[in-house]
Amino acid sequence: QLQLVESGGDLVQSGGSLRLSCAASGVRLDYYAIGWFRQAPGKEREGVSTISSSDDSTYYADSVKGRFIVIRDNAKNTVHLQMNNLKPEDTAIYYCKAELYGTNYWGQGTQVTVSS
Repeated sequence: QLQLVESGGDLVQSGGSLRLSCAASGVRLDYYAIGWFRQAPGKEREGVSTISSSDDSTYYADSVKGRFIVIRDNAKNTVHLQMNNLKPEDTAIYYCKAELYGTNYWGQGTQVTVSS
């Protein structure tokens, strides 16, 4: 069974950058569509970005468009979320999700905190 591990969360000042990683072992992650989601305290989980398995086409929520980039690193079997110009409202637990044939696999999440 696919297991995902997120890393890279940290405390950063407003305007700073972080790179989150979603890594898998035992299976090729490039077979899966990957989504990044986040959940802030007291709020519902929301989609941030996705990258398809077919042609690596990407999607970004309006709130992060132009600041976040999702990238596959197939050599490391990892998907990164490069986050630039971070804002306090980006503070949340970030999760990655892998999807294949309608089956979803979630990681445990990584905390991102942006101070003003």
